[in-house]
Amino acid sequence: MQASSPDKEQIIGVYEKTTIAMQLTKFNYDNKIVRDFGIATIVWGIVGMSVGLLVAIQLVWPFMNFELQYTTFGRVRPLHTNAVIFAFVGNAIFMGAYYSLQRLLKARMYSDFLSRVHFWGWQLIILAAAITLPLGLTTSHEYAELEWPIDIGITLIWVAFGINMFGTIIKRRERHMYVAIWFYIATFVTVAVLHIVNSVQLPISMWKSYYLYAGVQDALVQWWYGHNAVAFFLTTPYLGMMYYFLPKMANRPIYSYKLSILHFWSLIFIYIWAGPHHLLYTSLPGWVQSLGVAFSVMLIAPSWGGMINGLLTLRGAWDKVRTEPTLKFMVVALTAYGMATFEGPMLSLKQVNAIAHFTDWIVAHVHVGALGWNGFMTFGILYWLIPRIYKTELYSKKLASAHFWIGTLGILFYAIPMYWAAVVQGLMWKEFTPEGVLKYPNFLATTLQIIPMHLLRAIGGTLYLSGVILMTYNLVRTMQQGRLLANEPAEAPELAPVTVNERAPHRRLERKPMLFMVLALITILIGGMVQMMPTFMISSNVPTIASVQPYTALELQGRDLYIREGCVNCHTQTVRPFRSETVRYGDYSKAGEFVYDHPFLWGSKRTGPDLHRIGKKYPHKWHFDHMLDPTITSPGSIMPPYPWLIEQPLDTATTKAKLNAMRLLGVPYTDAAINTANTDLREQAESIAAELGQQGVDVRADREIIALIAYLQRLGTDINVPISTVTNE
Repeated sequence: MQASSPDKEQIIGVYEKTTIAMQLTKFNYDNKIVRDFGIATIVWGIVGMSVGLLVAIQLVWPFMNFELQYTTFGRVRPLHTNAVIFAFVGNAIFMGAYYSLQRLLKARMYSDFLSRVHFWGWQLIILAAAITLPLGLTTSHEYAELEWPIDIGITLIWVAFGINMFGTIIKRRERHMYVAIWFYIATFVTVAVLHIVNSVQLPISMWKSYYLYAGVQDALVQWWYGHNAVAFFLTTPYLGMMYYFLPKMANRPIYSYKLSILHFWSLIFIYIWAGPHHLLYTSLPGWVQSLGVAFSVMLIAPSWGGMINGLLTLRGAWDKVRTEPTLKFMVVALTAYGMATFEGPMLSLKQVNAIAHFTDWIVAHVHVGALGWNGFMTFGILYWLIPRIYKTELYSKKLASAHFWIGTLGILFYAIPMYWAAVVQGLMWKEFTPEGVLKYPNFLATTLQIIPMHLLRAIGGTLYLSGVILMTYNLVRTMQQGRLLANEPAEAPELAPVTVNERAPHRRLERKPMLFMVLALITILIGGMVQMMPTFMISSNVPTIASVQPYTALELQGRDLYIREGCVNCHTQTVRPFRSETVRYGDYSKAGEFVYDHPFLWGSKRTGPDLHRIGKKYPHKWHFDHMLDPTITSPGSIMPPYPWLIEQPLDTATTKAKLNAMRLLGVPYTDAAINTANTDLREQAESIAAELGQQGVDVRADREIIALIAYLQRLGTDINVPISTVTNE
């Protein structure tokens, strides 16, 4: 006979009596570390967004590149993405996590020392990125451009954060781990796996390395990382903060505990499979592309489950939404999350991807998530949190509301023109005349057509940044009128008693953080292993082409210059199997053409034309003039000039080391080729310089421009492809 369950009043009564009977322990929450990460969030947010505004303006007025090698679009654009993702968003994550963890676990952080190490270590990593990226010290991998010494620093600081977090969880005074902590755990383990797998590099020098993977395999690993960096750095920790801060702001419990369980486990399982949708119509094996599409479509269910759980938490609190700026920011943040997570699966559909990929649609999609989801939620949390740790009221709700509307207009002015530009790009690139020829053969025609949209985008960025500056003033005045409660007194029993709901399987799991972490790790490893292991272990997945040979020493040096200047930020190197692309660029790209490419350089955005078949299409002088001043060959071009390539001598001290490293990675360089590398390099350079001399260009053979020309002239020439007659300037 089943025992009858006690009623709610009995449970509450027993719990209250037990709690009173237990001795309360007094302790202090560490608000200083929260304040420090909050200030860093604000400072780096202004820096990162200012650099982003500069990048946007450079695509309208090229003179804003300042003709300096450290401020070109190619070098500054990764500085912007790293500053916004890892400096602004990263510090915001740690701010929210350190505040909520302590209160959810009823415990001070495990180690004040580790908290300090984490804070200052993270700021030093950001500073290192701010110095190295403009210097051209980059790996070229999207969202992972930082070179190997900084990668090691990131690993160490991430481990420090993990020890501090799990140490706090273990010494907690609250038996069960709340939903937010599940997302923090998944974030920690997944980001650790992503970072380690994607950062396997062979160092050449202190600031130069080559990726272990090549070509198709490197592309798969990078976008497995790139997509899931968005998932587990820009999404899951923010969902954790949403589950904590939204109920606090609304003074209401989360809508559905069961939905949060379904949301969490389905999200972390499905998300990890979706990376290949970034590589549709490339030479990635078709079965991997199909898996990416299938799981991307499925991803909308858990994503919207989280959004619905958040929005329905506000049932009955809509009057408060109208008056509280913090809740306004949260509502728009959740709406932006819903839009971005609908758009992602839609963009993974091959019919949509065929038009949208490589266009400004991707830029709009990313920024709806970044500005709306990450930005607005960060602002809402800052407005709610700062007054509480300073024990005061927000200086001005009116200024906060003004920030909300300015920021919302900024998002609209940013995203809508980019969607419009994307439609223009996608259609113009593919349009043929009734006679069967490309209607817009000149790529530059499309670029010039969308400049007004880029100007509107810059206006939107200006509005958004203005709102952030307004918020900064508001929060500074709030801090000035209050006083930081660095050590906030608190008390709690050593461990809360077991409740009746302890019988539920997931409730039991919430008591076991290490088991929870292992299960989360297994859940996220499945998708990556299924996709990557066959691609790495079955050679037929990446068939070789006999005519494809390793780069010469000069071409390899030129390729590294191409990476240093960030050319991959504007140009792709993969021709998709569409009539519009093969007519414009040449034969579609094959997997075997990239077997010696460490790293791959397929790119993700066509601000300029694809370059995979550019080799021998133009004379050396064309490339020389194009780098000296792009408007010589392409009137109206928005590409910056690169005069320093003509002035600076090529550094050949590392040539042998680079070839030796490539041989270790499987590139078949012989001993003779390595030993005579610089001799062969000089001979090829002198040949190119001599040809330039015959074409009326006087340039020394030891200049960097010679190596870059050698690399560009090699692209796409290893297989017998027809040279397109279409002009692509």
